[in-house]
Amino acid sequence: MERRTFLRGAVIGSSAAAFGGTLMRGAAYAAPAQPGTGPYGALGAADANGIQLPAGFTSRVIARSGQNVGSTTYKWHSAPDGGACFADGAGWIYVSNSEISPGGGASAVRFSSAGAILGAYRILGDTRSNCAGGKTPWNTWLSCEEVTRGYVYETDPYGVNAAVQRPAMGQFKHEAAAADPVRKAIYLTEDETDGCFYRFLPTTWGNLSAGTLQVLKAGTATSGSFTWANVPDRDGSPTTTRSQVSGAKKFNGGEGCHYANDTVWFTTKGDNRVWQLNVAANTYELAYDDSLVPGGAAPLTGVDNVTGSSYGDLYIAEDGGNMEICVITPDDVVAPFLRITGQSSSEITGPAFSPAGNRLYFSSQRGTSGSSSAGITYEVTGPFRV
Repeated sequence: MERRTFLRGAVIGSSAAAFGGTLMRGAAYAAPAQPGTGPYGALGAADANGIQLPAGFTSRVIARSGQNVGSTTYKWHSAPDGGACFADGAGWIYVSNSEISPGGGASAVRFSSAGAILGAYRILGDTRSNCAGGKTPWNTWLSCEEVTRGYVYETDPYGVNAAVQRPAMGQFKHEAAAADPVRKAIYLTEDETDGCFYRFLPTTWGNLSAGTLQVLKAGTATSGSFTWANVPDRDGSPTTTRSQVSGAKKFNGGEGCHYANDTVWFTTKGDNRVWQLNVAANTYELAYDDSLVPGGAAPLTGVDNVTGSSYGDLYIAEDGGNMEICVITPDDVVAPFLRITGQSSSEITGPAFSPAGNRLYFSSQRGTSGSSSAGITYEVTGPFRV
């Protein structure tokens, strides 16, 4: 059976965007993704927004830092970072973090069923360097502080309930989170050069106020098996969480994290890798490594935020590099999907699909000026594979 066919039949709800994986083929490991022709063809010339896209795709600017969002009176935050989409009746909501300190947090934009901007508002404030995060199956947004002994905050994308700090999920340099409804776990990355990969097991699924924090243990190889061990002191003082468990596997700068169908993908910026964990079999391998691309022609560098589509494609945003969002297909082909021009001092953040899968949201964190006060949030619409 084709991996894509298997995965499309196994999608768990609209929030569990599927992406295949070489581990799905069986016990034998396959080579990490290699460059090839992307599913949408070559990039065209830059459009009026400075974005190069394949034929059939168009872009628009949704918000700019310090300016009113659409016709609303809400001013968009600086340094837009990690994001996610949530269904809202016939429309949807896009949530975006603010990676500034102090005064970080997160904001939301509400869209109609036709994509018109209906409103914008703050859902979290007065926090520090909110980088990435993750969506929960109960439709909350986990906003993560990328600071030493940082917290995870659980927020309400709909703007009704106040945000809640979740210290049970540990205090460390949080980056991203991904929810696994099968094992009732939240996976967490850590942005340190010797960071770890964690999972949080809530005492009650759907309630993050209490539970067990664990760290992944494995050898130093790039593939093999792993186990989990409890973190004794989740507040990370006086000993950091990453230094408490002997044999905890170290990862060089954990970034984006995505779960679908018994598989977790996460990126490490220090070595430009995409890791792939089969959490049912407790095995891991590399889904991508730029150093394994022959001839130094790696299309994906500066790996950062990651999301998946219902078709089975993985979309990875670059922090630097060529300012691209690259796609890794279920056939292990990696290729550019879009490129932002004229913004070489920025990074791409917060990729997320609308519930129907035909609109992709993301930001250029520092825009054309390279300043956090010049962030731009975009939407790309077109014939995405769904």
